Amino acid sequence: MAESVVIGAGATGVATARQLADSGKRVRLITRSGSGPDHPGIERIALDAGRTDELAEALAGATTVFNAAMTAYQTWPETMSPLFASILAATERAGADYVMLGNHYGYQQTTGPVTERTPMVPNTRKGRVRAELWRQAKDAHDEGRLRATEVRVGQYLGPGAVSAFTLLVAPRVREGELALVHGNPDTAHSFSYTEDVAAALVAVSGDERTWGRAWHAPVITPTLRQAATGLAELHGTPEPRLEPLTERDLTLLAFTDPLWREFAEMSYMSERPFIVDDSDIRDTFGLKPSTLSEALKA
Repeated sequence: MAESVVIGAGATGVATARQLADSGKRVRLITRSGSGPDHPGIERIALDAGRTDELAEALAGATTVFNAAMTAYQTWPETMSPLFASILAATERAGADYVMLGNHYGYQQTTGPVTERTPMVPNTRKGRVRAELWRQAKDAHDEGRLRATEVRVGQYLGPGAVSAFTLLVAPRVREGELALVHGNPDTAHSFSYTEDVAAALVAVSGDERTWGRAWHAPVITPTLRQAATGLAELHGTPEPRLEPLTERDLTLLAFTDPLWREFAEMSYMSERPFIVDDSDIRDTFGLKPSTLSEALKA
């Protein structure tokens, strides 16, 4: 049986499964479609994680469950809670440890660096979803039903990553075209490289100091313009031309995909500096972020 089960085959889920398998762990990767990398140490399973009984059977024998699942961004208030409740319940039945992938949405807005001790007082719908998912996992931990931890991440960089940067900026910069950006391109923002996030998930899963709290994955904190410029230099394209998205731009984009309608409420994270303090995970586990150049090359 698999020692480690990863649920979700997005960029981070795939990277986590691969890093675990490369270290010699037996890994089961669960997705609705059975997708995932072709790796001798990874068993791919097609299963809807919302089916708790079936999922519990698939988790039998596992020591650690990594929840890297995700629903469509615009459906979070309706779909995330039941999915995560199913995964949490199935993990509890299996007697496994629970490592959840989260983000920084749940924190209260602040002008200073965000730490794991920043209050979870969200003022957005998606922030409230994220805060509640962690509360449920923490309650299960505190009640002794399982051991739980969460790794929180920022806007993604990396192959297969889905973020405002990878969707809006990177394709245009690679072609030397004008890129519309979400927010202020000259304000500092903490990004997470998918391989660094996977390394954080793996690290916290194997340490007794981990449980009952959240950790920030290592972050890279450039301005968006610096990230775009670095990408242009790698591809030999002209200096990036960046212009902020307007409300009209977002409205027009929303006609093609409802995803874009959701960006407005998270604008506070991109219009002014959003800086994450990752010193806890650096000091405790010795993890460091990749360089911006390494993340962009990937």
